[in-house]
Amino acid sequence: MFANKVVIVTGASSGIGEETAVEFSKQAATVVITGRNKEKLEKVVLRCQDVSPLKMKPLLIIADLNDEHDVETIINNTICNFKKIDVLVNNAGVLEAGTIENTSLEQYDRVMNTNVRSQYHLTMLAVPHLIKTKGNIVNVSSVTGMRSFPNCLAYCMSKAALDQFTRCIALELAPKGVRVNAVNPGVIRTGLHKKGGMSEEEYEAFLNKCAQTHALGRPGEASEVSAVIAFLAGDGASNITGASLPIDGGRHAMCPR
Repeated sequence: MFANKVVIVTGASSGIGEETAVEFSKQAATVVITGRNKEKLEKVVLRCQDVSPLKMKPLLIIADLNDEHDVETIINNTICNFKKIDVLVNNAGVLEAGTIENTSLEQYDRVMNTNVRSQYHLTMLAVPHLIKTKGNIVNVSSVTGMRSFPNCLAYCMSKAALDQFTRCIALELAPKGVRVNAVNPGVIRTGLHKKGGMSEEEYEAFLNKCAQTHALGRPGEASEVSAVIAFLAGDGASNITGASLPIDGGRHAMCPR
C-alpha cells in the first residue's frame, strides 16, 4: 500500500513509534526512524527489515528533537537519501506527572518543548516537501488532549495543544492537498508511564484499573494504534483531515457515575 512512499516516524525506538515503523515496513514503505537510543533503534531496524516485503532497511537517524540542529538533520538526511517525504508521523513525546502545586517550570518546559515545540519545528521543515508529494501528517496525541485528568497537568496541556495544532494546519494545508490528522490513544502498554516515574508495582495497578476506566475493560496495545496511524496515512482516509481519532477503548466517552 505504501510502496515508493517515504515515511518518517519519530520516537521510533519503542512503543507506538516502534510498532508504527514496523506497520509501514509491512506495507512496503521506505521508512525513516528517529530517536535517541541507538541500540533500541537498531533492533527496530531488524524488525522492520524482517517484515518488509522487499527486506528494505529503514534509514536510522539518531536525533534529539529538542536540538534544533538534530531536527534539521532528520529532514536533510531524508531528502538527501530519498529526495522526498510522503508521510510524517509525529510520535515522539514525554510524560511528566504532577499538578499545578508541584509541577516545576523545568518539567513544564521539558514536556511542552518535546511534545509541542519540536513537533512544530519538524513539521514546519517537512511541509514544503509534503506539499510537493501531496502527502500527509499523523500526530500522536492522547485522550488527555480531549479530556482532563488530574496529576498530569503539563502533559494534558501539551496534548491539547497538539490537537489544536492538528486542526489549524489541517485547514492551512488542505488547499495544497496535504491532510493532517491525530490519533488519541488511551492507556497503551508501552514504557511511557514507567519513564514518567511509575514503579513496576504502580504501573501494574494502573493497568489493572483500566478495567474500570476504559469501556472495553482493558488497556490498548501499540499495534492497535499503529494500524490506525497507517489507515489515516493511506488512501482509505483520503477524505479525512483535521480529525482527532480516539483509540482508547471508549475512555473519551466515559463519565463517573
